[in-house]
Amino acid sequence: MGILFSRKKGKKKGVFREYAEAAAIAIILALFIRTFVVQAFKIPSGSMEPTLLVGDHILVNKFLYGVKIPFTNATLIPVSEPKRGDVIVFIYPVDKSKDFIKRVIGLPGDKIEIIGKKIHINGREWEDEKGFYSDQGRGAARYGGKTNFAPVTVPEGHLFVMGDNRNHSYDSRFWGFVPVSSVKGKAFIIYWSWPHWERFLDIIG
Repeated sequence: MGILFSRKKGKKKGVFREYAEAAAIAIILALFIRTFVVQAFKIPSGSMEPTLLVGDHILVNKFLYGVKIPFTNATLIPVSEPKRGDVIVFIYPVDKSKDFIKRVIGLPGDKIEIIGKKIHINGREWEDEKGFYSDQGRGAARYGGKTNFAPVTVPEGHLFVMGDNRNHSYDSRFWGFVPVSSVKGKAFIIYWSWPHWERFLDIIG
């Protein structure tokens, strides 16, 4: 009886250990994916409407712009750079405890100017297919109003970003440029949208 009981107890410990190891591996894998590959975010405001609505749940590709050292903004393995038109999630330069999501408009070295709702990049009008201007929005008195913006040149290593809902977006027109090192990743898909079911698995462009 003593030997039989001992074997059963050992078997129970073995099963418990297997479950514990499986759980540990799953947690490590989830943390690895979240840190280096893909992360979920929820849209809290209407600054990206109509591309992204309040309450949309999106996935962000964190690997696309390079592998970063955890808890830092340093890139360990560079992969690619943000491109004009990319929708990116980044650390808000004014308050680093917050993440913002906007569209890349200006790249390092670009001269950006807005004249009567028209975006000009390096002296040429840019085809702004995603820009939406609602009737009312946040003013920009020091830049000459909501539809005009004095010329600025994007510094090296930085980006000029704007929300698609141009009159309701607090973006580079107000607080300046985004360091490329602060970019967390590119938004690529809506995986949940309530109550807008038709947006399920929409590609973000």
